[in-house]
Amino acid sequence: MEPLALLLGAGLVAGAMNAIAGGGSFVSFPALVFAGLPPVVANATNTVALLPGTLASAWAYRDGMTGFGGLPLRVLLPVTLAGGLLGAALLLVTPDSTFRAVVPWLLLLATLVFAGGRELVHWLRGSVHIGKGPVLVAQFLIAIYGGYFGGAVGLMMMAVWSLFDTADLKAMAPARTLLTSAANGLAAVCFVLAGAVRWPEMLAMMGGVVAGGYLGALGARLVPARVIRGAVVVLCAGVTVWFFRG
Repeated sequence: MEPLALLLGAGLVAGAMNAIAGGGSFVSFPALVFAGLPPVVANATNTVALLPGTLASAWAYRDGMTGFGGLPLRVLLPVTLAGGLLGAALLLVTPDSTFRAVVPWLLLLATLVFAGGRELVHWLRGSVHIGKGPVLVAQFLIAIYGGYFGGAVGLMMMAVWSLFDTADLKAMAPARTLLTSAANGLAAVCFVLAGAVRWPEMLAMMGGVVAGGYLGALGARLVPARVIRGAVVVLCAGVTVWFFRG
């Protein structure tokens, strides 16, 4: 029962982080590895455990679901689903030893995007512009990453979209949430069908994530966003260094 208690607690923290600032995978994924799950199984289990949070966010945004810059969701959604499916398939055929070697670099990428993603988005909006074709290609590649690992994938989408559209970043949030949920959701289905999910650990983690998401939404009103974001960045960096050393 001790590993399950650990995962419940990690889920609480991860759910609260995702509700406040994001970055919950930096807690939930290492906790699953620490609990003894092989890296590929831990990543698959983590994707399924965190899925309710992303689906809840997508449901909350349901009234604002539109495309952007002339790219409708009926075009973006199939591209994202295809990328998420391919990413999940790649994870399932990746040996644990290979994935273990790749994980630190994926965490480093996610940490850098999480730490400077918003500033990068604002800089890119005034510096670079691309067309619809490159955006769709980039969306497909990001969805592959989302199905394979997924850390900071929402910020990556926003960074790419900012190169194409001049719309308010907040107005893009519903589409970003839906497409992130689509990639993660299809990946989760693949992992379940492939038998890559450890159910006792997943259920313990999911219970913590749901409770943590609710509590995090309440706590976000009490702590300044800058303080929370700074703490998350420090945690992400620490986890990344731990994986490089391990």
